[in-house]
Amino acid sequence: MTLQQIIDESKSIVFFGGAGVSTESGIPDFRSVDGLYNQQYDYPPEEIISHTFFVRNPEEFYRFYKDKMLCLDAQPNDAHKALAALEKAGKLKAVVTQNIDGLHQKAGSKNVFELHGSVLRNYCMKCGKFYDAQYIKDSEGIPRCTCGGTIKPDVVLYEEGLDECCIKGAVNAISQADTLIVAGTSLVVYPAAGLIRYFRGKHLVLINLQPTDADSLAELVIREKVGKVLGTIQIHE
Repeated sequence: MTLQQIIDESKSIVFFGGAGVSTESGIPDFRSVDGLYNQQYDYPPEEIISHTFFVRNPEEFYRFYKDKMLCLDAQPNDAHKALAALEKAGKLKAVVTQNIDGLHQKAGSKNVFELHGSVLRNYCMKCGKFYDAQYIKDSEGIPRCTCGGTIKPDVVLYEEGLDECCIKGAVNAISQADTLIVAGTSLVVYPAAGLIRYFRGKHLVLINLQPTDADSLAELVIREKVGKVLGTIQIHE
């Protein structure tokens, strides 16, 4: 079956996406050849975006974070737009994403489970006051609250656990889906990558430029950019 045929016959699709969904919007991926892991900093990126590093060296954390992770000018690409249209047509029930850029919501998706949080939400660690991403971007050094507390992005850093409510919602959506489309993820980051084992439906589709460990489980594997694939889908309400 083609992806178009699968989507046409599906009534309850869930989309599970990783960094490859947003690279076409100009947001760098972490693990590709030219991704953040392969760029030179005083510390490895995976150390910088850890909870321990944030607590011990918030100034260096924010220097990297503002430079590489706050892509506030990025716009939704064809993948984000197609998914929003599929939801509007009643076919797509949820988006589960490992991305923290908020582009699914910007495109119009409503039911989005952000496994790793969002750069768009930031809170004072002392009083809990909310700050938007632009405030973080514009701040000098470590962003401070009016109360003097340090502001932390609502992003899941290494060593931090995922939000339980978000995980439960994602598991529930995946377990009830008749079709699961997994795209733009290498499926190596756990516990997020383990979510596909909850899928009990009919069609598992994988869209990724590189092979993954789950390829053998899928009905359809497409080696192409996510936006290029989803951008060609005809959506019938």
